[in-house]
Amino acid sequence: VQLQASGGGSVQAGGSRRLSCTATRMITSVFNPSTVAWYRQAPGKQRDLVAEIVRGGSINYADAVKGRFTISRDNSRKRVYLQMNNLEPGDTAVYYCNVRTAGYGDYWGQGTLVTVSS
Repeated sequence: VQLQASGGGSVQAGGSRRLSCTATRMITSVFNPSTVAWYRQAPGKQRDLVAEIVRGGSINYADAVKGRFTISRDNSRKRVYLQMNNLEPGDTAVYYCNVRTAGYGDYWGQGTLVTVSS
């Protein structure tokens, strides 16, 4: 199983980026009930949860991104998205997607760098 993330890059403050992550080689019956999430890790800091869609459908956001970021999923494509609006320099980090399956393991993407300049 691989999680392929894309969409990172450089953006000015106030701009938007959309990250996507595809769970290649994961069968749909495993992906669909999984919890999916985005984490981020800024230089010199720990990896923190940004947003998640928990098994059952509940959505949680870190306080720092509420109202600006939106997580979504497309089960038919085994894909997870993170729409990031009104970006701030403090959002600069490597963003990682994560899929926590029900009994088949916990998977991480390779990370995609988002750099927000003021």
